[in-house]
Amino acid sequence: MKKIAAGTVAVLSVAALGGCAGGDDPSTIDYWLWDANQLPGYRQCAADFNAANPDLTVKVTQLGWDDYWGKLTNGMVAENAPDVFTNHLSKYPDYLRFEQLVPLDDTEVDFDQYADGLADLWVGQDGQRYGVPKDWDTIALFYNRDMLSDAGISEDEMAELTWNAEDGGTLEDVIAHLTIDSAGVRGDEEGFDKNDVEVYGMGLANSGSGMGQAEWSWFTGTTGWTHTNENPWGDHYNYDDERFQSAIAWWAGLVDKGYVPRLETTVGASMPDNFGAGKAAINSHGSWMIGQYASYDGIELGIAPTPIGPEGERASMFNGLADSIWVGTDNLEGSKKWVEYLGSPACQDVIGDQGVVFPAILSSAERAVAAYEERGLDVSAFTGHVTDGTTFLFPITANAAQIDGIMKPAMDSVLTGQADAGSLTDANTQVNRLFEDAGEDAAGD
Repeated sequence: MKKIAAGTVAVLSVAALGGCAGGDDPSTIDYWLWDANQLPGYRQCAADFNAANPDLTVKVTQLGWDDYWGKLTNGMVAENAPDVFTNHLSKYPDYLRFEQLVPLDDTEVDFDQYADGLADLWVGQDGQRYGVPKDWDTIALFYNRDMLSDAGISEDEMAELTWNAEDGGTLEDVIAHLTIDSAGVRGDEEGFDKNDVEVYGMGLANSGSGMGQAEWSWFTGTTGWTHTNENPWGDHYNYDDERFQSAIAWWAGLVDKGYVPRLETTVGASMPDNFGAGKAAINSHGSWMIGQYASYDGIELGIAPTPIGPEGERASMFNGLADSIWVGTDNLEGSKKWVEYLGSPACQDVIGDQGVVFPAILSSAERAVAAYEERGLDVSAFTGHVTDGTTFLFPITANAAQIDGIMKPAMDSVLTGQADAGSLTDANTQVNRLFEDAGEDAAGD
């Protein structure tokens, strides 16, 4: 297990983990999650479960994203991890590789009740299931309604944006017109100063590393390009594809034109908070962020679908979290009962009514839509990807941490102008070598 700590995240001091897991009481099931917005809903699920199962007690612990994965991995090393935890598709292949997850095929979960494709994401290469779907997410464009109105751009125009890698389509037209320098000159007007921008047409979080879920996959996915040769469990990445590199070159060009903030200025900054402060007119982001974008005082929030691409359709990565059981649990049967409950309508309806995420069960997701509507939020830009069939699955492969270690600096270099998009061919070679080396190691064994 020490290999997993080195291969996925930096090793933290095991001594710092004291008290993170819930001790040795087999009647207590320790459950971890990272999203504070979902904490009230899961506390309610735990209370309901505890009431129905008086011999068991679920202890819910919430940790921030960065702390979560470090402490989880080190907990596995120290044999002190939670019994059940919220799992992410970018992390689970490594946990599976090091045999840290319990197969869930013998649970009483109905895997056919979830949105199409979600349950399949959690089937390992051995054909067994290692996660019970809990929710799903897609990508859309959050925008400032007042800024659009001031720019003379209608919401109907936002709903029908187009994109291509050559000139950016109407998406780039809108981004350019919404960009304003400190003198009040718009990005598509004579005299615009790209080095003194007051409001950016579109915000930026980071370069997206190799997945680009909320950053760029929503437009690269409209070109016919795919991350890997197959999904899940592909063994060849396609970052050398001309369609991908042209799309990324266009995106980097928005930074150079001054329509998107420079990457170096975003370090330590919150893209949603910049939007809330009126520093960006549009942000591409995931459905899990609806609540935060809707919380900013003084911002009239609009949500538009991602643009229609060269092949005539929109696109969004389709991601889904799941609950997994750690192989070292001291209460396997109790943990299975809790996971079954987490994946049931009884719990997912509670989460849906919170209006924070879209639960994996579609009838529960409809309750989330209704909860958003009660707050005056039209979330059809997110749900439309599912009903229209314009989603593609989050790429699941081995070597996720190593791929991120290669692609993050490579993508950063392109977005900062230190390298052109063609440099991603070399990064792609390094990524694919990981799979070739693994094959050679297996043959040697």
